[in-house]
Amino acid sequence: MSSGSSVMWFRRDLRVRDNPALLSALAHGPVTGLFVIDPVLWSAAGPARRAWLAANVLALAQDLPLTIRYGDPVDVVPAVADGGVVHVAAETTPYGRRRDQAVGEMVELVGTGSPYAIGPGQVTNGTGDPYQVFSAFARSWRAHGWAAPAERPQSPDLVPAESDERAVGMLEQAVAAAPFKLPGAGEEAAWRRWQDFRDNDLADYPVERDRPDHDGTSRLSPYLHLGVLHPRSLLADLDPTSAFATELAWREFYADVLWHAPASAWSDLKPALSGMTYDDQDAVEAWRTGTTGYPIVDAGMRQLREIGWMHNRVRMITASFLTKDLHVYWTVGARHFLSSLIDGDVASNNHGWQWVAGTGTDASPYFRVFNPVTQGKTFDPDGAYVRRWVPELAHLSGATAHEPWKSDVGYEGGYPLRIVDHADERAEALRRYQASRA
Repeated sequence: MSSGSSVMWFRRDLRVRDNPALLSALAHGPVTGLFVIDPVLWSAAGPARRAWLAANVLALAQDLPLTIRYGDPVDVVPAVADGGVVHVAAETTPYGRRRDQAVGEMVELVGTGSPYAIGPGQVTNGTGDPYQVFSAFARSWRAHGWAAPAERPQSPDLVPAESDERAVGMLEQAVAAAPFKLPGAGEEAAWRRWQDFRDNDLADYPVERDRPDHDGTSRLSPYLHLGVLHPRSLLADLDPTSAFATELAWREFYADVLWHAPASAWSDLKPALSGMTYDDQDAVEAWRTGTTGYPIVDAGMRQLREIGWMHNRVRMITASFLTKDLHVYWTVGARHFLSSLIDGDVASNNHGWQWVAGTGTDASPYFRVFNPVTQGKTFDPDGAYVRRWVPELAHLSGATAHEPWKSDVGYEGGYPLRIVDHADERAEALRRYQASRA
């Protein structure tokens, strides 16, 4: 690092615009931009997640000099800082907080801002306690308000990059090994996507967002996950009471829950179902590969495999099928999603799974079991989503695609038979629920 410069350590803020931590660093003279490939996070990610992260880091490196290194941040960051101050956007996940505490014992770590419009822990009820219910949190979140987007630095004074060739090669190889064509990476691509959605689809979002057969969602979650866009920038263009702002509030709510209850990342937030019995994982492979015999479930799991993203309504349907029809503990599914989703966020993902499983905040009662056929007919009424992702059913027209067993030619395309009977498994789920409550 150049003498007298500080370090801007990029993590979940891979952008130049609306980046208060970068502005804070630049206010104190020359800055070394740094990204560290953390082996803990890198090894836990699947090829799609690694490719998406790598593509966005490399895109940022096109916008400013970025020193890229590989290794434990506790070792790498102090070595690059060489006694200087390190600026960051404050991390809020359990692992990130532990990592930053360890790094902060080695260097002066200055946190400015976070990946959220309102940092976790700042929205509390009248007694200063965290909210347990989303609707109350959302009202308080809106009343609290958030800062305007930070200004964009005109000419960032960053020192030349001193990257490790091996680290850069890891990123380039990850992009080359992507299992599918990635969305456009980087800040400019993210802004183009937001502007296109805002101008053309935002007005219809309240109706279209539940239709997986339509392209009615923003597809911004992968960019928000890595901080290529900041939610504050989007909220500046939105009515805070709008449906889209409410979806951003859900993201902030789950981050707040995890902040106050870090153990809930991988265990039940509410232990009311601690006595529930679960099955082994014999049927999980059929769920992972989209061969359960339930079209809407299989379409979602194949969409996940083929593009690293799944429509949110279908995330709930597939999660319900794993936890209620196959009686598998929710963490099994949460880990698969996190390894596969390019927008996989531990707070939103894992608490979303708990909502479906009935063990989280605002819990969907365990006895509410999604019927995959009814859900499919309701939200994919013409079967277009199913036919897109399950080619074995492409010959079935309309809603028949959701019930191939009712067609004389339903299985001519080689689609698998149902691995379970939903009605029987629903009854079994309710039996287990009652037994656990007793």
